[in-house]
Amino acid sequence: MQRDSPWGPIAVADAHLHFFSHRFFTTLAAQKPGLTTEEIRSKTGVNLPPEEPERFAAMWARELDRHGVERAALIASVPGDESSVLAAARAFPGRFFAFAMVHPRMWTPENFAGASAACLFPAMHGYSVHDDFAQPVFQWAEQNRSVVFVHCGVLSVGIRGKLGLASPFDMRFSNPVDLHAVALRYPAARFVVPHFGAGYFREALMLADLCPNVYLDTSSSNSWMRYQESHLDLRQVFRRALDVAGPQRLLFGSDSALLPPGWKHQVFDDQATALYELGVSLHDARAIFGENLLRILAR
Repeated sequence: MQRDSPWGPIAVADAHLHFFSHRFFTTLAAQKPGLTTEEIRSKTGVNLPPEEPERFAAMWARELDRHGVERAALIASVPGDESSVLAAARAFPGRFFAFAMVHPRMWTPENFAGASAACLFPAMHGYSVHDDFAQPVFQWAEQNRSVVFVHCGVLSVGIRGKLGLASPFDMRFSNPVDLHAVALRYPAARFVVPHFGAGYFREALMLADLCPNVYLDTSSSNSWMRYQESHLDLRQVFRRALDVAGPQRLLFGSDSALLPPGWKHQVFDDQATALYELGVSLHDARAIFGENLLRILAR
């Protein structure tokens, strides 16, 4: 399966797709007493997914078929929902990878058997990646040559706002530079920083330059560019990321989340156009849009 691109048909593996499972919504509902299923539907514009994650995975598989997307990393977006993405990956082993959000204080590696990546959100959960209780996650990744996805920079969860839920995040724990010593300490682990650092672009580039086991995910609209004094556009972002990290350490991601609207095809189209206009070769485009993700997840 391939998707049309400026280079012609290309295999796409999406490194960043949120799996907003039934349990995800019920977990959010529990944070606001009295929030009903009907309110969730009216405020978000989506129906709750099936309770069985396998059925929801089948819905996403059909959506990706429609857009010519071959594989995707499914991110469980609340701690404790790893069973949903694990079930989805088991149901579609050639299609989905299980990425699970982790709160390190709740880390139990037994629950992550079969997971491809642990996803950390330090600003959301209020801790530093240097805290002692976070180290077992990195040790797991080191021992298994696995991936740790670490959200840095600006963090906004739109669906929380729609549901009237507070987002008391702490940006003190959002700087990619915090990962420098950690990435050096665990060289066999692979670290993924999404959204080019989400506002900490310079710091993300510094980190990637110093640590060859750090990868940058290109996902979403990258609206953080409006914070930059140099008035960056997408082509400039890619040019600088390619200069520092090279094409082998960039991972395409769409940051898709809801059905509907489904897979964010415009993110792919915009990024493919920017890279093509920069003169990126078909070989490097294949790496960025899929092969790099498959390589770092291979064991």
